[in-house]
Amino acid sequence: MPRSVNHVASKARRKKILKLTRGYFGARKNVWTVAKNTWEKGLTYAFRDRRNKKRNFRALWIQRINAAARLEGMSYSKLMGALHKSGIEINRKVLADLAMNHPEAFKAIVDKVK
Repeated sequence: MPRSVNHVASKARRKKILKLTRGYFGARKNVWTVAKNTWEKGLTYAFRDRRNKKRNFRALWIQRINAAARLEGMSYSKLMGALHKSGIEINRKVLADLAMNHPEAFKAIVDKVK
């Protein structure tokens, strides 16, 4: 009896990954093994960078808060310590947004904790 191979499914599987690698350079877009390896490594980078994005944004928020706090005559660490001590629970994301887009509201917060 001849060997049965489901070529329709295996071709569809390859085609799906080759479609995902469109736009890559050279053999990465059309050679099956190279394309598959590139696609898998891309998934690894995506997983890693979803975590790194959180790290990078927190660093950006801290820099923005620090710059705005120094304009008000305080350092970042002094401001965050004073906020914690006075019981004002506001996260860095919102604080950075206030510092960038609503400086008068940020100034009011700093005046309250001084």
